[in-house]
Amino acid sequence: MATIKVFSGGAPKEVFVQLTAPFERQTGHKLDFTFAVMSALRDKLAAGEKADVLVMPTNILDDYEKSGVARHAHRAVLGLVSVNAVVRTGAPLPDLSSPNTVKQAMLNSRAVAYATPGATPSGTHMGKLLDQLGIAEAMKGKVIHRPALEGGVQLVASGEADIGFYPKSEVISIEGLTLAGPLPAAIQLTTIYGAAVASASASPDAAAAFIAFVCDPKNSGVWAHAGFGQPG
Repeated sequence: MATIKVFSGGAPKEVFVQLTAPFERQTGHKLDFTFAVMSALRDKLAAGEKADVLVMPTNILDDYEKSGVARHAHRAVLGLVSVNAVVRTGAPLPDLSSPNTVKQAMLNSRAVAYATPGATPSGTHMGKLLDQLGIAEAMKGKVIHRPALEGGVQLVASGEADIGFYPKSEVISIEGLTLAGPLPAAIQLTTIYGAAVASASASPDAAAAFIAFVCDPKNSGVWAHAGFGQPG
């Protein structure tokens, strides 16, 4: 039996929390997760740290496959996740019906939380969105850059930030938060997550078994409950 090291972004964390015990019971393998923002996972791999499974946005896996870091065999699409706004439970819900109402909601807020641009896809998207909406200068001093994995959502739950913008799967189960809804389609970011066996894996068969398990149709409800949709 193997210990499978999984490097994963934060978006699928809740899914894996639910599926770890069933997988370990069924196979006898053990799972060792490292959940981190994408920039941190890139740094770990660049520094020579070894993983068996990579769980990342598919465009990043494409690059790793081309460079030989990830294998093509057993690669799979896991699901897609969109950026949602969250507020403290009991707070008024912002109007997210159009780009302009989102703009006004941010301008009217004391503080807005989202991940650091460059660290995660959603953080990068939100940074660009402020430029796109023409409010980057006005929001200086109001934006708190903190990934959900590093306490960003807690800033909203505590009231330190009025609104947070994060992938739905990273906020859907956090106590003290209410989902205000997704960004409008015109300014939405949809990220497709996938999984691949790392080329440096010491246990590629066990890694492939884990990918097959989490993709099994019997587990589709776990993905849906965690805020993931299915592509196409």
